[in-house]
Amino acid sequence: MTEPAHPTGEGGLGHVVRVRIDLSYDGTDFAGWATQPDQRTVQGTLEDVVRRHPPGGGQPRHLVVAGRTDAGVHARGQVAHVDVRIGEPVGDLARLAGRWNRMLPADLRVHRLAVAPDGFDARFSAARRRYSYRVADAVALADPLRRRDTLWHGRSLDLDAMNRAAAALLGEHDFAAFCRRRPNATTVRALLRLDWARDADGVAVATVEADAFCHSMVRSLIGALLAVGDGRREVAWLPDVLVGATRLPDVQVVAPHGLCLEQVGYPPDDELAARARHTRRVREASS
Repeated sequence: MTEPAHPTGEGGLGHVVRVRIDLSYDGTDFAGWATQPDQRTVQGTLEDVVRRHPPGGGQPRHLVVAGRTDAGVHARGQVAHVDVRIGEPVGDLARLAGRWNRMLPADLRVHRLAVAPDGFDARFSAARRRYSYRVADAVALADPLRRRDTLWHGRSLDLDAMNRAAAALLGEHDFAAFCRRRPNATTVRALLRLDWARDADGVAVATVEADAFCHSMVRSLIGALLAVGDGRREVAWLPDVLVGATRLPDVQVVAPHGLCLEQVGYPPDDELAARARHTRRVREASS
């Protein structure tokens, strides 16, 4: 697909329409979101279907996603958009979603297609992303039917200690100690929520929410909290790691399969464009 263009409205021949795509996937057998040569990826799989049956029979452009997930990471509430240059009405998008799903593999599903409101950008308009991470910390909880989305951890976890340590990380900080640095990219993020609770089966589930995440940030935070929860580290260790702003070898990046993108949050429609402009300015200032 060609590079993205900004939508120009819905009237006139050859106009560009931006379509929002709400989707989910089991990341086990995907090499992440982003297209890679000779790899099965979510983007590549979805783009193939979009190209074959585009909205309005038009010319689709590059897919833009709210959050690029790594290989093995799942998504229940992923959001993307595609710009389509069309010369006719966009058509019945609910029917088109059904057609796409009949062509897509069982581990990838489109839940909704809709013409995006003015100013919407799946990536830059997003105000927050929420992830979950599942950990079974007892033999009785190691359900083989959940092996694709739950980490099996060999030591029992003290969730109270983990929540005390996590509370010190909330707010806007430089999370360099928990990120894999990328050239000219900022590691400052606003961590809105980080806490643990047990579900009805007793599995430990973390909820992690931020305005955005840098590379490997969530899995590094989870790895550090597991070290606190199983007694290898004290509660006070984690805030010290954050302040040090340096990646340490004992901050482990946990396996991807326990991680799921649950939801992407957006501001009201009349604030979408302003949010996108603000996010772009922040990203450009750090590059």
